[in-house]
Amino acid sequence: MQNTRYIGHIAALITIATWGTTFISTKVLLTGFQPLEILFFRFIMAFFALWLAYPQMLKTDKKQEPVFMAAGLCGICLYYLLENIALTYTQASNVGVIGSTAPFFTALLAHYFMRSAGSLSKQFIIGFFIVMSGIACISFNGAAMQLNPLGDLLAISAAVVWAFYALLTKKISSYGYPVILATRRTFFYGILFMVPALGFLDFELNLARFANTTYLFNIVFLGLGASALCFVTWNLAVRELGAVKASVYIYMVPVITVITSAIVLQEKITLLVALGTILTMTGLFISEYRPKKKIK
Repeated sequence: MQNTRYIGHIAALITIATWGTTFISTKVLLTGFQPLEILFFRFIMAFFALWLAYPQMLKTDKKQEPVFMAAGLCGICLYYLLENIALTYTQASNVGVIGSTAPFFTALLAHYFMRSAGSLSKQFIIGFFIVMSGIACISFNGAAMQLNPLGDLLAISAAVVWAFYALLTKKISSYGYPVILATRRTFFYGILFMVPALGFLDFELNLARFANTTYLFNIVFLGLGASALCFVTWNLAVRELGAVKASVYIYMVPVITVITSAIVLQEKITLLVALGTILTMTGLFISEYRPKKKIK
């Protein structure tokens, strides 16, 4: 039992360390690709990688298919499309920090849609307002103190969509299917929902662009590392640690994103960005912290 928990912690660390840098790779690819193109190439690669890793069909109950479909729509298609478009309007560091609010929205949705979730504590509400203050600081980043509402709003919308995906994933994990097969089924529906949008959002196959080694490296990193590997390791972490403990690792995402975006993209870490990052992480910690009960 203890060994499996260690595996869960290692899986969570690998996932978050990778996901914290995906915003930078996506930002680099956006110089030559449309948001939907990045998304499509990334998950097509991830789907076939998982097929090669576990070439077996997943047989499910027909009543469970709508849950897989909804998970693919939310966690693969809508979440990443909103995130990628957000990156065309705002900095990678902004999207990384704002995206870390997903646990808040997950808790809110769980409170209203899951009977077992319990009531929202004062601690949670206080933490929520601190996080919103942090997001406000990040949104006002810049010498002229100009608000960038569209990019940041899209990033918040992505966090909300991810919250729905988190609840759907929890439901899927209760089915007891192998993690790789369940993840691959979710990818399949995510890609399926992308197809209708290909004709409307300037999609071009144009594989010649991958002759650029920078583009090739980043799409392979997103497809094989951040998608094929990390979706499996994240689901493994949730299974071994539980959704609450695994979500604690999400707090590391904004730190990794802000630091790597400053190093790779030369994005400036202004006073407001630093303050916003600190407020966001403090609010998340306050909201989710649960002191250990003393044994009498």
